[in-house]
Amino acid sequence: MIELMQVTKCFNAGKSNEFTAVDSVSLTIGQGLVTVLKGPSGSGKTTLLTLIGCMARPSSGRIRLNDINASFFPETSRKGGFDISSLPERFLTEIRRDTFGFIFQQFNLIKGITVLENIMLPAYPTGRGHALFRKRALELLEMFNISRHETSRVEWLSGGELQRVAIARALINDPAVIVADEPTAHLDSKLSCEFMEIIGNLKAEGKTILIASHDPIVYDSRLADQVIEMRDGRITGSGLVS
Repeated sequence: MIELMQVTKCFNAGKSNEFTAVDSVSLTIGQGLVTVLKGPSGSGKTTLLTLIGCMARPSSGRIRLNDINASFFPETSRKGGFDISSLPERFLTEIRRDTFGFIFQQFNLIKGITVLENIMLPAYPTGRGHALFRKRALELLEMFNISRHETSRVEWLSGGELQRVAIARALINDPAVIVADEPTAHLDSKLSCEFMEIIGNLKAEGKTILIASHDPIVYDSRLADQVIEMRDGRITGSGLVS
């Protein structure tokens, strides 16, 4: 579904503090699979996620998406996929909004507004009817057993509840790909295992899931189909999990 070909991301190019965060990475991420990027802090995992999720552009190399619906791309050509590396920002915004659902390490929920409002936020720019995505948000609240917090402000919730709200928000636009950056970093072992149970349910629904993590609960999970080891911006090991 997603192909990376010799992808490099360099910051401050040509300056004394030039830094290569991702270095000549080639990788195939299978559709409907759970792929885990494993490595220590500073290994390039997060930067690679931002490149795949259209939140940043590579300095060189190509990233190709296959079987992705995009209004700006001819339907007859979608099966062959398209290169996102040099698309205009307005096209990247559409792909980012409709194809990817993001779960961030710090959750990035908005304080001062309700749980329901947080979940609905990514749906507002799509132009879909308010009633439609409100219904979807309520369904997600029920799915994750947090309906009782519909009108609660997010700052009143526990860590596990915040994680579930963050996942519900990532799913509001029914994305094909879930991207999670260190999703268990602030959770205890019990809640981390609960998170992986949710990932198992999403995988069963056919979602493609990409997780960056140095947590063994994640990369040693039976749900991981592919584990990619990274260090210093390079892939040092990879393989399908038997």
